Amino acid sequence: MNRRLLWKLCATLALGTLALVWVITFLGAETEQQMSFIAERHQQTLKAWGRTAERLHDAGDEQALASWLNELQQRENTWAAVVRSDLQPLAGSVLTQRLRDGFRIGRSEEWKIHLYFEENPIMETTFADGHTHFLVLLPQRMRPGTYLPEVKLFLKIALPLAVLIALSLVIYRHLMSPLRKLELATRAFSEGNLGVRVRALLGNRNDELTALAETFDSMAERTGQLILSQRHLIADLSHELRTPLTRIDMAVSCVEEGIETQHLLPRIRRECRLMRELVEDALTLAWLENEKPSLDQDSLDLTDLLDSLLEDARYEYPGHRLHTELPHQAEIADSSQRALAQAIENVIRNACTHTPEGGNVWIALNPEPGGFRLTVEDEGPGVAPEHLERIFTPFFRAAGGSDKPGGHGLGLALARRQVEAVGGRIVAENRVSGGLRMTLRFPACRADRGTDREKSAGT
Repeated sequence: MNRRLLWKLCATLALGTLALVWVITFLGAETEQQMSFIAERHQQTLKAWGRTAERLHDAGDEQALASWLNELQQRENTWAAVVRSDLQPLAGSVLTQRLRDGFRIGRSEEWKIHLYFEENPIMETTFADGHTHFLVLLPQRMRPGTYLPEVKLFLKIALPLAVLIALSLVIYRHLMSPLRKLELATRAFSEGNLGVRVRALLGNRNDELTALAETFDSMAERTGQLILSQRHLIADLSHELRTPLTRIDMAVSCVEEGIETQHLLPRIRRECRLMRELVEDALTLAWLENEKPSLDQDSLDLTDLLDSLLEDARYEYPGHRLHTELPHQAEIADSSQRALAQAIENVIRNACTHTPEGGNVWIALNPEPGGFRLTVEDEGPGVAPEHLERIFTPFFRAAGGSDKPGGHGLGLALARRQVEAVGGRIVAENRVSGGLRMTLRFPACRADRGTDREKSAGT
């Protein structure tokens, strides 16, 4: 089964989730990195304090330096001091120049601040002599990372929510676009637009939804054909019923006027029989076309069936010469005796009807690989080549047919549906010497039926 849509959704969700995790991780680390440094303006303020302290210290005015430090501590609510460092190596240790140049008591203004420490760090500015240092506890207002909790909340909740909403919208549009087209097509079909189709509207897309569209198109195609077939059948049936109804209506008018009606009763009876047969055949044809049943419940002998049908044909057409070539036995299984009897009877009657009085009709049943072939040939006028298929459509009558009354154009149409329902085929062709040849092929055993039996046995 095609699972392209499943893999599309899995890939989209998997890649989207991976991308979301990477983006959150990257932005979280990058944001925390950027927020761990003191703002540039505060760095300049700290450096300016250091220069002021160095200037007051170099001037030798300790009173002014002390006053300034006291005022700074009160104004910034912090601690500040100027101290001297005197490194004394012990136990013969040697101080390297690198240590002397890089030695610090506090933190430089450019250094990264650890945001997770609760206490603020002590910042340092080293004087030009390298031994005197201005120290200040970083004021709270200069501490970086003030909005870090809000940023984390955004990265952990707002950003994933926005990404998931965008991902859901993409998936929703991908799913709903063909479904909406299918909905519109279904509504249009229900409103009578039988030609609406969906698959062509989906372009090159190929997944489960296109399979659904193809299934809809197949359903619409079959349903549309059935509806049109039913409309044509009803229209043709109503047309065929008008003639016998008109004749019966005329007979009733004669009765009402007091005209002798004894000679009309056989005519009325015949018209009633014709209408009954017409309605029954039309209903059977509609059932075969709509339901397309598989008639495979009987086993029968075609030779015995043909013997019975030919006996009736000889009685009904005593002036015809029926030539037969039948095997001693022709057993077939998984078929329908009733359907085959009616189909073969219609074909033989059609041949006899179109054969002139005293003409010949040939019926031959021969075995062939996988089944049997029945041929019925007549000496009638034949059928125009362009009408060889149309004679199997309901209510079609070929020009040049018999003048005998009673036919209503459903016999061959019904015969083809019945033969196909048992797994067979029927075709028509003109004979070289004149007349029509009907060829019916019947399988000895339905292949699909045998497969079902094997499955049942295996189960």
